[in-house]
Amino acid sequence: MSRGFIKEGDQEEIPMVPLRAYLPEGVPNYVTKEGLAALNEELKSLESELAKAGDNYIMSNFIEAKMKLLIGRINSAVEVDLSKANKDTVSFGAWVRYNGRVVRIVGVDEADVNKGLVSFTSPIAKLLTGKKAGDLIELKGSGSTGKIMVEEVSFTPMTLTEVTGVKPMETAATKEVMTATERRSPGALEEKLAQVAKPRQDAPHDESDPSTKAHKPHRFEPEMNPMEFLPVVNERGNIVGRALYMELHRGNKILHPAVHLHVMDGKGEVRRRYWWHVAFGETPEKTLKRKMAEVLGLSGVKPALKRQYIRETKAEKELVYVFTVVSEEVLPETPEGKDYMELFEKD
Repeated sequence: MSRGFIKEGDQEEIPMVPLRAYLPEGVPNYVTKEGLAALNEELKSLESELAKAGDNYIMSNFIEAKMKLLIGRINSAVEVDLSKANKDTVSFGAWVRYNGRVVRIVGVDEADVNKGLVSFTSPIAKLLTGKKAGDLIELKGSGSTGKIMVEEVSFTPMTLTEVTGVKPMETAATKEVMTATERRSPGALEEKLAQVAKPRQDAPHDESDPSTKAHKPHRFEPEMNPMEFLPVVNERGNIVGRALYMELHRGNKILHPAVHLHVMDGKGEVRRRYWWHVAFGETPEKTLKRKMAEVLGLSGVKPALKRQYIRETKAEKELVYVFTVVSEEVLPETPEGKDYMELFEKD
């Protein structure tokens, strides 16, 4: 992690700046033309933010720390000339159609698996590199098997397969098969995607099959995703940066937002208590309503904000937004025990 410097005696601690996308040591920082342009645009944006920060040296140092990491990436960038590529073979910069979905192999800073952009260092990119249309790749190992059929290779733009409405590390196709250990490995999601012919939402839906009908889980499991980026906020709730989940829970005391939900019955008694981290790019209310629908099956009900406060433990520091909602619906059971209930003791 990188940290900016602030004057001695400041009362407010500058947020930690997350590292750039993972690039293995000794591996060239290959980028596409578009990727290099995006890095330069990002630098211009940060320069503009720095100018607006003015005398606010806490924010200025935070932005300068981000700029330092970004400039390092720009200076090390190696733009790949795609005009010299073998047009029949998968290599850096290629669009590849396999198992009904289209991805493009790009640089580490350009990668966004939800948009169909995969890093050249990822497992799926390594599997595809060197292959041609018609090649069949058999996957074996880790107790799973599968096949990848390379259907088309192109160096002219193709429509990428986007996975929308889900978090970067938990797509509909992979949420069930990814373990906590697998999520800690860079590119683990892409490796799982290689074993899926199409996103599950494209699969035929058999209304006669009970297993395909909507159902509510029997037990609520708190989400723990070490490689997910979460927002970093100040005490007023304003976003001042982002950091990895695992960095926010190592005792660094970086303030990040969370929502607590108390589900009440008609008599005002608490039936269930749930919590989630606020997703990067979302307000607490938006994250809560989305989770209520996705996890609890509650929609069309309006939660009420009860209070907000800062919850601090040895491992983390959260800005907690406490909401209540009245519902008599059948809901997932929550974990039992003192540790779980302690989360809500100051609500």
